[in-house]
Amino acid sequence: MPTVLRKDGFDFRIYFDDHVPAHVHAFKGSGEVKISLGDLLTKPTVLVAYNMSNKEAKLALAIVLKHQTELLKRWVEMHG
Repeated sequence: MPTVLRKDGFDFRIYFDDHVPAHVHAFKGSGEVKISLGDLLTKPTVLVAYNMSNKEAKLALAIVLKHQTELLKRWVEMHG
């Protein structure tokens, strides 16, 4: 599971053997939030959060929104 982006204390990772829909796992401290990447017409959304405050989950979502295109590109590179 490579880290595909590091930003503001978050590590964003994509699993090689993961399932659709396209998504990333964002880690910070002991917390994790799973975020759907959406597509060119759909904004990313939070799917589930563990041990992470709503504030931090929203920050991770904002980062994914800003980097949506490059994260979708990485997903396609890894999963076809």
